[in-house]
Amino acid sequence: MKKNGPYFLMMLALVALDQVTKAIVARTVTLYESVPVIPGFFNITRIHNRGAIFGTFSQTNNKLVFALLTAASIAVLALVVAYFFKTPASDKLMKVSLTLIMAGALGNQFDRLVRGHVIDFLDFYVGRAHWPFFNAADSCITIGACLMLVILFRRKPECSPSS
Repeated sequence: MKKNGPYFLMMLALVALDQVTKAIVARTVTLYESVPVIPGFFNITRIHNRGAIFGTFSQTNNKLVFALLTAASIAVLALVVAYFFKTPASDKLMKVSLTLIMAGALGNQFDRLVRGHVIDFLDFYVGRAHWPFFNAADSCITIGACLMLVILFRRKPECSPSS
């Protein structure tokens, strides 16, 4: 457990950062309000996402879809946790990528279970072209997944002995 301590501290710090930023936005920005930060490029815009990544299925109020999305995200989180514990302690970068993914998944899962929706508020755009709204948890998942892909693509394939 000692070997994983720094990763768990990192995960707790990132989940706390995610929840604090969402709480600040929920307290200071009304739903659908946009607060310009860098005019023409970045706003803080509060939305409630009942769906999955980038708002997929967010327009439905179907309780079955919500339950399926919640169950699927819990299942994926369980797989990531299992992979984390199977990853050798020497594979520190992979552990960091998995920690980022777990932190993001926990932050958004907390919102789904407690609030019934995820608070997204980071709004990047150029002109009328907007990137989908996101939050700190989504950033953790994205950075962790990209880091994992880089790690996996840079690894040399293991050679199996010839018969």
